[in-house]
Amino acid sequence: MKKFLIAFFLLALPFMGQAADKKGQIIQDIPFIVQAPTGNWKDIRLEDGCEETTSFMAVLWARGERATSSKKNLEKQLLAISDFEQKKYGSYQDTSASSTAKRILSGYFKFSSYQYKAGAAKSDLIQELEKGGIIIAPMNGRKLGNPYFSNGGPEEHMVLIKGYDYDKKEFITNDPGTRRGDNYRYNEDVLYSAIRDYPTGEKHLPIIGERKNIIVIHK
Repeated sequence: MKKFLIAFFLLALPFMGQAADKKGQIIQDIPFIVQAPTGNWKDIRLEDGCEETTSFMAVLWARGERATSSKKNLEKQLLAISDFEQKKYGSYQDTSASSTAKRILSGYFKFSSYQYKAGAAKSDLIQELEKGGIIIAPMNGRKLGNPYFSNGGPEEHMVLIKGYDYDKKEFITNDPGTRRGDNYRYNEDVLYSAIRDYPTGEKHLPIIGERKNIIVIHK
């Protein structure tokens, strides 16, 4: 038995080393959509459309579909989501992670291949990406430090996390809050620190604590 255990340990060493010292990156090919496709940021439905846009990108990926190349058509599709929310729920602004899952993914898209995860650790994000999933995460946009955001960034924001770079310790995102958001990278600690769920509602209700709630999407 002792010889068997030693032999097993020696055979397992190369695989243990690979698990402990991963290299390179994992990334999913996801169509990027900015939340104001035609640049009409004055339309409040688009200005506050990060939840709709991240959900739209995620569902397109999960269903193996591509986004239309027409900016005008993209805008109409995003506005249709907001209009659906307004009609069914009485509002469309600032939907929390759970409300985004219920109202947009389930309600509008009739999509069910997701998991709401409360209190996610940074390691949970990496593990979900390693399993082939992607993540919709609510953020305090001001903590992201994105130089392309206006006025320091939105306090209520959502990004789509689609990859991770082991060497650079960066999460790779589709950030709909800027037209430069395709494959936008954030330092892992910066992004995780910025994750903060917020209450659903148009009146910017007080945000208590920093709840690390996320939505994991699988094909």
